[in-house]
Amino acid sequence: MLTLQQLIAAGITPTVARTFLPHLVAASQRFDISTPRRIAAFIGEYSQETAGFTRLEENLYYTDPARIAQMFSALRNIEQARAFTRQPKALANRVYANRNGNGAEATGDGWTYRGRGLPHLTGRRNYQAAGAALGLPLEQHPDRVAEPEAAVLVGAWYWKSNGLNEHADRWNLAAITRGINGAAMAGHADRVERCTRALEALLPATSPVKP
Repeated sequence: MLTLQQLIAAGITPTVARTFLPHLVAASQRFDISTPRRIAAFIGEYSQETAGFTRLEENLYYTDPARIAQMFSALRNIEQARAFTRQPKALANRVYANRNGNGAEATGDGWTYRGRGLPHLTGRRNYQAAGAALGLPLEQHPDRVAEPEAAVLVGAWYWKSNGLNEHADRWNLAAITRGINGAAMAGHADRVERCTRALEALLPATSPVKP
């Protein structure tokens, strides 16, 4: 079972580790994230995704239109992107409209169902699916996904539902990164470093780490 000392050694600050430990233990037991490799990959990948479990909601505040154009295919034109700088709500409603069960831009679904939780769960359909699987009213109360307990549960549900335990068993971190973050492989080198550090924290000092 994951301990506080192991979680801190994996790179999570003590205050955050104390908050998240009971939720990580409960979710790991519920979703069979039960071996050093599985736990280490879970901690490493999601800690990169959330800045060490401190950022449980997608940051859509951009000051550079070029960055918006790079990140979102719906706004590849720099001049169009410029109108959405410093406008996170408007940006979400534009780029997430008519996707993943969301309605049109005017419905506000893009902002309502923006990325939250460990996997940055996005889109009404995904909130519905996670809520149904976990027995939580996440579609009706989407902000709940940005709270530690639900954030971890959603992350663990997503992890197992997408076969990431099996990738962790083979220590195929590239496949896990693609499963969480898509083809862009954002931050993969940092993810590998975090996962390796977590695995070292979980294994006895006499056990060689063999990715």
